[in-house]
Amino acid sequence: MSHRSVEMIIGRLATDEGLRRRFLEDPAGVLDELSGQGCELSPVEIRALAALDQAAITAFAKALDRRLQKVDFSSHQNPRGD
Repeated sequence: MSHRSVEMIIGRLATDEGLRRRFLEDPAGVLDELSGQGCELSPVEIRALAALDQAAITAFAKALDRRLQKVDFSSHQNPRGD
């Protein structure tokens, strides 16, 4: 079951801007949060995910069609100041 969690997390890192931003700031914290939400990860998988190359994650996410992306509006500035 845990390999399925690894695949899901990698997919979310590629398509969920907010999760990716938080992961890049605190990989261990995000993985702990996801484990608490039911993602089954072995200690080896946690260490491997936490050690993912941040530039590679970002580059892969940018390479995906924008229609596959979940935008994090909290990290975008509102030009009107609302």
